[in-house]
Amino acid sequence: MKTPFQHSLQKSPFEKDNNGPEQCKVALADDHALIRNGLAGLINSFEGYTVLFQAGNGQEFIDKLDPNSPPGIVLMDINMPKKDGYETTLWLKQNYPDVKVLALSMYDNENSIIRMLKNGAKGYILKDAEPTELKSALDSLCKKGYHYSDLVTGHLINTVTKLDDEHEKHKNPLLLSDRELDFLRYSCTELSYKEIADKMFVSPRTVDGYREALFEKLEIKSRVGLVIYAIKNGIVNLNNKGA
Repeated sequence: MKTPFQHSLQKSPFEKDNNGPEQCKVALADDHALIRNGLAGLINSFEGYTVLFQAGNGQEFIDKLDPNSPPGIVLMDINMPKKDGYETTLWLKQNYPDVKVLALSMYDNENSIIRMLKNGAKGYILKDAEPTELKSALDSLCKKGYHYSDLVTGHLINTVTKLDDEHEKHKNPLLLSDRELDFLRYSCTELSYKEIADKMFVSPRTVDGYREALFEKLEIKSRVGLVIYAIKNGIVNLNNKGA
């Protein structure tokens, strides 16, 4: 028979440390044991955070996840055997949408970031980041629900949080032309700009024009920013793996 205290632990991504403050529960999925163990030790040293469990790949992560006691945050390596970070993050979005995924990567790769964001990640961080940056990312996920680093500018993050504000009329997707919307949807795929031009039956220079026009209209400076805008405005269907 479960006590009320046990029952509350099973439902919340936070847990009490005796009579101390709530601890945010974090899980790690990374196939490099040294990196994984180092991150676990570092996170356990942060006030307010505790590592719930570790996994060496996505399938092991799924097997270890207790549906009665899910983590609040998952640090998810992208390249893993058996089930990679893309698949595992999508699985989490479909089964545990309240769990926030922070993608881990060795490289600041635009396509990888875009794919992880589409699959439900709430942010990304490089594996060589400073401990203070990791702590900041965890804090952002807990407080704001997302974390984006330098590739997505602070101005864009501010814009994303205001997309539902009726006063932000210049962000209305209705201001975009049909061709700009088509380009925006293609930008949310892994196609190169040249491949997008082929799909749209236009020259690469025309596609460059669409890109620059959107950057100016939406006050965005990167392809990742375009993807975030498209996601937030429902322009792309996140459940469509081919999108």
